[in-house]
Amino acid sequence: MFKRHFLKISLPFLFFMSILAIHHSAHAAFPVTERIPYSDFKKLIQEDKLEEVILDSLTIKGILKPEEWQKVKKNVTTVKVDDPDLIKELVAHNVKFSATAQNGAGQYLYLVWLIPMIIFLIMMTKARRGATGAGLMSIGKSRANLYIDKDTGVTFDDVAGVDEAKEELKEVIDYLQNPQKYQRLGGKIPKGVLLVGPTGTGKTLLAKAVAGEAKVPFFSISGSGFVEMFVGVGAARVRDLFAQAQEKAPCIIFIDEIDALGKVRAAAPISGGHEERENTLNQLLVEMDGFDTRKGVILLAATNRPETLDTALLRPGRFDRHVLVDRPDIKGREDILKVHCKNVKLGKDVDIKIIAARTPGFVGADLANVVNEAALLAARVGKDAVGMDSLEEAINRAVAGLEKKKKVMSKKEQEIIAYHESGHALVAESVPGADKVHRVSIIPRGISALGYTLQLPTEDRYLLTRSELLDRLAVFLGGRVAEEIIFNEVSTGAQNDLERATDIAMSMVREYGMSEKLGPMTFQNGRKPLFVELGYRSGREVSEEVSKDIDNEVKKIIFDTHTRVKNILLENKDRLQTLAKLLMEKEVIEGVELRKIISGNIPGSIKE
Repeated sequence: MFKRHFLKISLPFLFFMSILAIHHSAHAAFPVTERIPYSDFKKLIQEDKLEEVILDSLTIKGILKPEEWQKVKKNVTTVKVDDPDLIKELVAHNVKFSATAQNGAGQYLYLVWLIPMIIFLIMMTKARRGATGAGLMSIGKSRANLYIDKDTGVTFDDVAGVDEAKEELKEVIDYLQNPQKYQRLGGKIPKGVLLVGPTGTGKTLLAKAVAGEAKVPFFSISGSGFVEMFVGVGAARVRDLFAQAQEKAPCIIFIDEIDALGKVRAAAPISGGHEERENTLNQLLVEMDGFDTRKGVILLAATNRPETLDTALLRPGRFDRHVLVDRPDIKGREDILKVHCKNVKLGKDVDIKIIAARTPGFVGADLANVVNEAALLAARVGKDAVGMDSLEEAINRAVAGLEKKKKVMSKKEQEIIAYHESGHALVAESVPGADKVHRVSIIPRGISALGYTLQLPTEDRYLLTRSELLDRLAVFLGGRVAEEIIFNEVSTGAQNDLERATDIAMSMVREYGMSEKLGPMTFQNGRKPLFVELGYRSGREVSEEVSKDIDNEVKKIIFDTHTRVKNILLENKDRLQTLAKLLMEKEVIEGVELRKIISGNIPGSIKE
């Protein structure tokens, strides 16, 4: 297979170089000349018309003396004959002569095409070795990493917070260890198990744990590892991977980020840049149909974009089982933190439950980073153990970014930021559907945050009502409205707030059917990304009239909320000013202190 594809590339190149060499050699060794009989050549010698003669093994070339009117010397050539008197005649007529041992043109042509070919082969070999660690002949070999038995170093004890997913996969492990248990009843293990979920939830770790628990060989490769610049290489690697797996059975094949390989194929048979990827996918489908699960080969794959996968890949008989590896709940986060804290020296004041409660929405990778960052912070200041303060600061870094205390801002900017963040905090404590405020700060953090209001939910939520969405929208508008009330103008600091508020209003109208005018209808088209934010919003084709109604409804929601927020802040203007002045003085106010400040003489709209 490889030789055929290599020849497709190399032969045109070599053919071109050969033609170039022939052309160049013909012009260099034999300029345009006139072929004459040998008798006429002898006559030119006798008439003293030759200036120089060049002899080789087959021909004799003569350079004529130019006439006065000639600008370019004329050349003649004739066939060489056995004439012992030729040299004597050349000497007698003072004609310069020389000879070559062989046909120089042939030698030159040989070198011209041979040397480029050798250079080409060397460069291609080095390129392949640099890219894959092997020579050209291994280009079609699978690049999967093979872990034998305990080499994965991961078991279910190292995986926490995904108990449901672990239960789903225990059947796979049991089958690999006791295949007869299922085969005697005619049962068939799923050929493929697809792990889906957000980035960082532990899909790859879970797959390695399955191999570690089953104590079988584990082939691991990324979906992008099949794709190469050469046509047919991806399909060849798929075949080789499954061939190796059959030899090592029972074993597990794990393809990470399978969406790089298994995206939906083009609806029309149009050749283009995706043809090689589609050919590779087709080969994967063929191999999944062909391999025998009775030999104990299980295919695992992971992705955070299942909506992009080809439906042929997801049908029964291929990836039969889909296992969700979702964001952990509070109990899951607690278990994950315990795993990552095993090798960390914790202080006596550390409460894992509190840390779990303060990290809603965090995945396993986020929690691992929090623990590691806390250990680094504690070591930096010379502490003997990781305390609660280090973990709190690590959470703040993960949420808002690195604190930049040395950033110099004018008094005016500090005042605007203080009122802006006070507006957020006051509205958040005034509406019933918003999360409690944990901390308010005007210390710059991260890339662009000049201040922040940190809210933490009291419980994990999976559904939101219309009123709760409106309350969250109100919190986002609180900062801008506070600037309007105090300074009678607005700043650029509300850009991100407005973007998030508009997204909420747009989702309410287009996706959730929460518009009174448009009613219970959705205008979202196609499969929406489940676990990633692509940065754009695809919509169904609608009429110009409906599109206008959508825009008007979004505008109405935002404007009505703006009016509501303005009324809340005007009623509590004194508290807004008190809170802002305290922020400018202390820079950071904790949630408990915030509620004490606004607890006196609070209208009924402020939460207890």
